[in-house]
Amino acid sequence: MSNVTPTDPAKPWFSHPTAVVDSGAVVGDGTKIWHFCHVSGGARIGRWCGLGQNVFVADGVVVGDNVKVQNNVSIYAGTVVEDDVFLGPSCVLTNVTNPRSQVNRQGLYERTVLRRGCSVGANATIVPGLTVGRYAFIAAGAVVTGDVPDYALMIGVPAKQRGWVSRHGHRMTADATGVYTCPEAGFRYKETAPGELRCLDLDEERPLPAQLAVSAKTYDEFKTAATSHKPPATSHQPQGKERRRRKNKERGNGLRNVATI
Repeated sequence: MSNVTPTDPAKPWFSHPTAVVDSGAVVGDGTKIWHFCHVSGGARIGRWCGLGQNVFVADGVVVGDNVKVQNNVSIYAGTVVEDDVFLGPSCVLTNVTNPRSQVNRQGLYERTVLRRGCSVGANATIVPGLTVGRYAFIAAGAVVTGDVPDYALMIGVPAKQRGWVSRHGHRMTADATGVYTCPEAGFRYKETAPGELRCLDLDEERPLPAQLAVSAKTYDEFKTAATSHKPPATSHQPQGKERRRRKNKERGNGLRNVATI
């Protein structure tokens, strides 16, 4: 077993003294492995990755470069994690669709692929044998039961696509020409076929330019700016509580009318 301490100058990567990195594991330069992690022999972890507290990486797992794995995540055999993937706290990756304690299915693990740049939110579950597309965004708590397209925003149980997100993780709306624009980077996107979105300004496999790899505003700041640019509602359209009050009154009148027939 190889366990590298912060003061060990012989390794170009770091592991906390409480972490266990088994002999045979391959760890890339600049990677940091934090408290109580376990990296099995035969696992391959790329460069500049971060493994938060209590992360498990199984034998045979492949993790790309610049992958961020938050606390309490287990990456089981059969999983491929490409470059720039984000795995949120306590998200769940599985590798057998029909597990039974009485039935030994070791060696029959299903292959799950998390493609470049995708994000899996906190407490989300990815069932085995599927592919999550490039830059897709899985919302917190979602349960993903099928393949996910590039850039898709997936929400709910079971998860359903609720729109498109940019490479920077912003939900986008198409203009009159069918072009989506990221409010942060300015990159344009368009559906090249039904259910298939592509970036018009930067190939999906190319890294971000350095000046776009660091955010200067929070998500809420972008959201507030987008809301402030919406045209005001016309006076004949009641908003918010007033609209709901009128609808409820109309429904109530309808029920009373039915009751008196």
